[in-house]
Amino acid sequence: MTSRILRAWPVGTPIVAALVLVPAFIMHDLGTVAVVVVAVVLAGTILAAVHHAEVVAHRVGEPFGSLVLAVAVTVIEVALIITLSSSGGPKAETLARDTVFSAVMITMNGLVGLAILIGTLRHNTVRFNQEGASAATMTVAALAVLTLVLPTFTTGTDDSSFTTAQLVFVALASLALYGLFVVTQTVAHRDFFLPVNKAGGVLAESEDAHAERPSGRATLTSLGLLLLALVAVVGLAKVESPAIEAGVAAVGFPPSFVGVVIALLILLPEGIAASKAAARNRVQTSLNLAMGSAMASIGLTIPAIAVASFFTDGVLLLGLGSAQIVLLALTIVAAVLTVLPGRATRLQGGVHLVIFAAFIVLSVSP
Repeated sequence: MTSRILRAWPVGTPIVAALVLVPAFIMHDLGTVAVVVVAVVLAGTILAAVHHAEVVAHRVGEPFGSLVLAVAVTVIEVALIITLSSSGGPKAETLARDTVFSAVMITMNGLVGLAILIGTLRHNTVRFNQEGASAATMTVAALAVLTLVLPTFTTGTDDSSFTTAQLVFVALASLALYGLFVVTQTVAHRDFFLPVNKAGGVLAESEDAHAERPSGRATLTSLGLLLLALVAVVGLAKVESPAIEAGVAAVGFPPSFVGVVIALLILLPEGIAASKAAARNRVQTSLNLAMGSAMASIGLTIPAIAVASFFTDGVLLLGLGSAQIVLLALTIVAAVLTVLPGRATRLQGGVHLVIFAAFIVLSVSP
């Protein structure tokens, strides 16, 4: 019975979401119960969308598989940002920045710290591929500084935004860096990103657990359900956006905390997958998921938002504040010191989780 439910929920959830979307759009004023129902369906649909993207990715193989999953997650992220920004106002100008920065802090500290802690609690010391982890850390650091730190110090505008020429360059540079990393990870140096054994040797793919390749029919079904889920996510996010903003304001949190909520929703599937991989002593897989999500959040979302900004009113503020820059710098330093040895203990996991806790506290009380 339980196995049937586990197999059926990815199929049923997008369909349920589409059915819920119709009356939710018709109703102009959702009650408390309806808001809760829509929120639960929205979270479930995001999980289902990522599941079906993984099925399609597994079928088409690399490097296209990684792109399918990254593009699917980016569509969800961009849709939520644009939807919640539609109300306009000062809070809309910084929503993209807040969401991307939150994604970086959640992945590089929350997911990495949790994965290392889970792995070390079960296996004392965890090992991973130093070459792959270092390459991912370097790429995330470059993307984060170029897109989130640089606009704070440029003089082309009076605020923390890029000029048009600067924004075009940063968008293209982000795509180039992300594309280079995907080629490196999936083609040129794929062995750098495979899990390692206790002695530090790279595991062959046959030694790692892989699901059976889905059939063509299953892939087409997942592709159709993925498209349905993405449409439902965009629509449900539009319906739920007033409740999210009102809920954040009601508890006294600053408007920037909406970006944290979006990032947490998007990264929920990756968090579950990274934790499961760490429990199996596959911390390299956890790092691939965490850092890959951070890279996609910057390298694909920023260019998409940049293009959208040319067709919408308002200013796109990407520059971080001083406290956020300090947290980002501390995150990069901690990540570099974590990955360089190729192994980690509970101490490294604890440090990353403390930095993540500091991010949450400062998000609630700047």
